[in-house]
Amino acid sequence: MTKQNLIVVGLLATLFAIPVHADDQQVSERKVSSANLHIGGGIGVPLDPTGNFAGVGGTFQAGAGPNLGRHHSIVGEFMWHGLPPNRNALFPVLNALCLTNPPTTPNLPCSVASISATDNVYALTANYMFHRDGKLFGYYFIGGGGWYFRHTELKNFAVPPGTACAPAWGWWGYSCQNGSVVLASTGISSGGANGGLGITVGQATGLKFYIEARYHYSPQGGRVSTRILPVTLGIRW
Repeated sequence: MTKQNLIVVGLLATLFAIPVHADDQQVSERKVSSANLHIGGGIGVPLDPTGNFAGVGGTFQAGAGPNLGRHHSIVGEFMWHGLPPNRNALFPVLNALCLTNPPTTPNLPCSVASISATDNVYALTANYMFHRDGKLFGYYFIGGGGWYFRHTELKNFAVPPGTACAPAWGWWGYSCQNGSVVLASTGISSGGANGGLGITVGQATGLKFYIEARYHYSPQGGRVSTRILPVTLGIRW
């Protein structure tokens, strides 16, 4: 996990390389909008234990809500986050696949490319945002909670009866009984929480560009929990 931790540090360093000292002189002559909107995308880093089974993936977010004043807003948000499976998630599946469908010749080994799988997280959250908007630069803190749904599916594979339990099978939605894999569920959902911060560049009461880092956590019903740190860039109104 050292490599992923270095990626996280690098992303956060990039975030704070932008000037964060917001101009405190507010543009008071212009009326504050009654609503906020945003849309953005970027990349996300899975943290342990999610990072044991998934790698860096793309992310997208969009949201809107009312402004409660110059510094306070409510933001309803949709988020998608891709979780491409890594070798820890795929090797147990590959081994089982090779046992049930052995290669026709010794020179034709089983391949990870033969596994068709999807891994994604979808979230609907309600969040509070505190923000300071200067003439050019601004910053904000945001946090809240909501519903998180993780969809992990092996599309072209059925686990052989009697397959021994391993952590990877729990990631793919299987449960265990008496030490053997017995049942698959492609979707796991539960409540969750998030918190993070961002920097904006643009007009205080108009269109702004933003970069944001936010941590998301969901226990996912007691299975492998979802812990991700997406870094997004986009526009806000």
